[in-house]
Order: sequence, then structure tokens, then C-alpha cells
Amino acid sequence: MYTFILALHIIVAIAMTGLILIQHGKGADAGASFGAGSSGTVFGAAGTANFLTRATAVLTAIFFVTSMTLAVQARKQAEDQFRLDAPVSAPQTPRPLTENPQ
Repeated sequence: MYTFILALHIIVAIAMTGLILIQHGKGADAGASFGAGSSGTVFGAAGTANFLTRATAVLTAIFFVTSMTLAVQARKQAEDQFRLDAPVSAPQTPRPLTENPQ
């Protein structure tokens, strides 16, 4: 389970990085309004920004959940590593001395 969550975390991080790099900054909207030609895209002029923003928000939420899950599992693993669960045995009675110490 830990390996699956770690793999998902890495995939989400890479996808989130890609989506963030694809997005335009707020200053790029001014150039689009003066005829940059982005209205002919698949999502329309404003549709691309909304789609990328929502996809980034979903990936960010997944990234947050996987981060918290990995932190909880790492804490649990660390606690298990330092736990002393040695079986408790009954106290032993001292053996009688058969030889006389000199």
C-alpha cells in the first residue's frame, strides 16, 4: 500500500508540475484580448484557463491527501521500529548453589 501511494504521489507531482508550467500568468490575459488568437482553441478563450485551473486544483488536493497519508504511514513505521515488544516472562527463581564458593 505504501508503494502504491508513493507511486501515485510521484505521478501527481509530475502532472501538477506540467500543468503549472503550461498555464499562462495573469499578465498574459492582456495580450490575448488584443488579438493573440487564443479564441480558436479547443476550449475557447476562457475555457482553457478554467480547465487547467480546475485540473491543477484537483491534482493539488490529491497531492495533499497523498502527502498526509505518507506522513502518517512513515510515523507509524518509525514507531514500530523503535517499539520494544519483547515477551515478558515470569521472574526466575535463583538456583541453589551446589558448590561452596571459596
